[in-house]
Amino acid sequence: MKSTITGWGKCSPNNIMTNDDLAVFVDTSDEWIQQRTGIQERRFCHVNNSDMAAVAGQHAIACAGLTPEDIDVVILATCTPDSIVPSAAAHVQRKLGAVNASVYDINAACAGFVYALEQGKAFVESGLYKRALVIGSEHITWLLDWSDRNTAVLFGDGAGAVVVEESKSQEDGEIFSFVNGLSSDKLDILEVPNFGSAMDRFNKDEAARVRWTFDGQEIFKGGIRAMATASDEVITKSGLTKEDIDLLIPHQANLRIVEGLEKMLGLPNATTIKKVHKYGNTSAASIPTALVDALEEGEIKGGEVAIFTAVGAGLSWGACALRLGERTTPINTSDAKLPDFDGKAVDTIRRAIEYQIPEKLDLI
Repeated sequence: MKSTITGWGKCSPNNIMTNDDLAVFVDTSDEWIQQRTGIQERRFCHVNNSDMAAVAGQHAIACAGLTPEDIDVVILATCTPDSIVPSAAAHVQRKLGAVNASVYDINAACAGFVYALEQGKAFVESGLYKRALVIGSEHITWLLDWSDRNTAVLFGDGAGAVVVEESKSQEDGEIFSFVNGLSSDKLDILEVPNFGSAMDRFNKDEAARVRWTFDGQEIFKGGIRAMATASDEVITKSGLTKEDIDLLIPHQANLRIVEGLEKMLGLPNATTIKKVHKYGNTSAASIPTALVDALEEGEIKGGEVAIFTAVGAGLSWGACALRLGERTTPINTSDAKLPDFDGKAVDTIRRAIEYQIPEKLDLI
């Protein structure tokens, strides 16, 4: 049995934070951010992560011509779940009405969607489940330290989802193979070390403040190398050559990283999908969101051989080789959307600013 992507959907909050908006309360500028990252704006979520995941999931299910009751398993890739107990996927199941699905979260940070997609393929091809809903969703602005411009400027919120089902013909497309892994010797280059059961939850200041360790230079070099190596290996594993690849959809971490990957990987016939300027780094949501945008904007014509690749904290990394289906339009559509928000993007993080950089509160 073979598997393929039959549906796709996304959820991008309407609350847009431009670089100039950010510079009001973070020591930065539009020029500084664009020079180093290529990011122009990002989205801030005003509801829970599971709300975004459910909206993206509803669009993907409708796109595949299915109903929520048809889904057998929901795999949610996220490092910012609504709750630890139960899983964020449990909230998604209830909001979707996917009453027949088993559900769970996985956390491979920014590489989470590629990890989750591999599991979706395995479930379908083993015959254990017929239809898997794979979601990457992050409410990462909730987790940021707004006093640290090195990380505060990089991230945004969003969700993307795909449905994985059996492929019955070449026209349907095929998920070929994966190369996923983790280099734990790089664990400390990107870490939120004081959050979880290792933190002192009885120290009120420590429990409320989230600090990041972030080695930008090592992430840049190590991230490009890890994605290029995984992509090379998955191309070989799939019986392909670099000349066969039509499309590269990498993790949208930073434009310089994407361009460095392009150069190192050297795919002569491939178009690279670049959406980081619109969303920033949305972690596990970045690949499925970029996929949906590329489909909606006509960059994907149907039938392309593609590489998905990502790198995240841990250092987790992975790549997938697949042929996209010939169909590029939804079978059905959904009107699912987030509730309206009466405010500006900055209002979604006002309490965090009040705690982390109170001296900036009067500026927003």
